Amino acid sequence: MLTKSLSLITIVALLLCLAPMPYGYYTLVRLLTAVTFCVVAYGCHGAGRKGLCVACVVVALLFQPFLKVYLGRVLWNVVDVAAAVFLGALLWINRSSKGE
Repeated sequence: MLTKSLSLITIVALLLCLAPMPYGYYTLVRLLTAVTFCVVAYGCHGAGRKGLCVACVVVALLFQPFLKVYLGRVLWNVVDVAAAVFLGALLWINRSSKGE
C-alpha cells in the first residue's frame, strides 16, 4: 500500500514538472523520484523481476539529486513524462499480477 501511494504521489509530482515551478520543487521531485524508484526496485528484486529492478535502478540514478545530470528543460520534460508513464505501467503490472 505504501508503494502504491508513494508511486501515485510521484506520478503527480512528475507531471506537475511540466508547469513552471520554483527550482526547489524540481530538486524535491528528483529526490522523491529517486527514493520511489529505489523502493520499487527493491520490490521488483524481491519478486524476482530482475529486468524491472535494473530499469528502476537506472531511473533512480538518473533522478538522484546529488550528482546532477544536466539536460535541457525540454528533454527533462520528456524524461519526467516517461518516468511517470513507466511508474504507472509498473503499478498496472503489479495490480494485474495480484488479480485486483
